[in-house]
Amino acid sequence: MNLRDELNKTGGFKNLEHLAKQVVEGFISGMHKSPFHGFSAEFAEHKIYNQGESTRHIDWKLFAKTDKLYTKRYDDETNLRCHIVLDNSSSMHYPELKEFSISSLNKVAFSALAAASMMHILKKQRDAVGLSIYSNAYDFYSPEKGSERHHQMLLNQLSDAVVSRPVNKTTDTYTYLHQIAEKIHRRSLIFMFTDLFQTTSNETQLFEALRHLKHNKHEVILFHVFDKEKELKFNFDNKPKRYIDVETGEFINLYSETVKENYEKAISEYFEKLRLKCGQYRIKYVEADINKNFDSILTTYMIEREKFI
Repeated sequence: MNLRDELNKTGGFKNLEHLAKQVVEGFISGMHKSPFHGFSAEFAEHKIYNQGESTRHIDWKLFAKTDKLYTKRYDDETNLRCHIVLDNSSSMHYPELKEFSISSLNKVAFSALAAASMMHILKKQRDAVGLSIYSNAYDFYSPEKGSERHHQMLLNQLSDAVVSRPVNKTTDTYTYLHQIAEKIHRRSLIFMFTDLFQTTSNETQLFEALRHLKHNKHEVILFHVFDKEKELKFNFDNKPKRYIDVETGEFINLYSETVKENYEKAISEYFEKLRLKCGQYRIKYVEADINKNFDSILTTYMIEREKFI
């Protein structure tokens, strides 16, 4: 059964863990085309040997089979701590969908499945994962843990976020990022999924909050989630339409062609400013188009994890 069938069968994200496994398996199967040649579905027990490390834990039997050096990783070894931050405001539920398929995801569903896929890898690697969900309130927080019970609880929270369908729920990113930063005390990788659309636009406060996440030597990766065709290029047919701000309920009636050029210019400038500011604050910025697959998300995760540990 493919991902589309599984999503339609469950009527949403009831089986998020199974979907995440399929995403990861598909990613791994294509990794022979990527730099991560040593990565496999059963990677929890080994890590690639780095020159200069002790040779005491090299698995020589695996070397005989693969002609590559790996060291054994033990259950009590301290690994990575990761915290996932999810924006669950109304704008993240665009486009409105009656049912989900792998080729038809809105922003929050794309983010939840991407997060669950990373969590599946993190669990295999015995890493600790935490989760924060926010909108105009701090909806959910859980610190980093590595147990199976904790993993299932986080999956349920992600699933609930996807099907919650909040109405006129605004975004207060900078307020809650400060609160999230105060809760994460030990050095962690922080992955944030947001469309960065806010009713009140205060870029200085937003980036001060993002910079706050960098304290305690955290590494921050910002996945900027959006529908590239609609939200960046404004590709709508030129019929009269009512365009509604899903966070405030305000609307305007117009032909798309009358504003397309100015809209695309303004939003492109805003996105470019986000990229530059992230670079200035040493926050990794990753464009996450919901119409694409998850390879860029998982590749980014793998690269950042290898740099972090």
